[in-house]
Amino acid sequence: MSKTPRDVTGERLTKALVRIGYRVVRQTGSHVRLKGGRSGEEPVTIPRHNPIRVGTLNGILDDVAAQTGTPREELIEALEL
Repeated sequence: MSKTPRDVTGERLTKALVRIGYRVVRQTGSHVRLKGGRSGEEPVTIPRHNPIRVGTLNGILDDVAAQTGTPREELIEALEL
């Protein structure tokens, strides 16, 4: 299992997810909501924190991996985090 990246900001993660096909649907306060995945409608919420806590990032990466059907290690490489 690959190690979770450290010091990833919410803005950097949002941009990386947009690169792999997610789209920003709204921002409320310090959180951005994106939709994407296999159906194109699966939601994920990204806190625009600097940096995102490791546990929070792990949860987001697990959700995106499940939504896209991509193994977690491949997802981390694709996101270039």
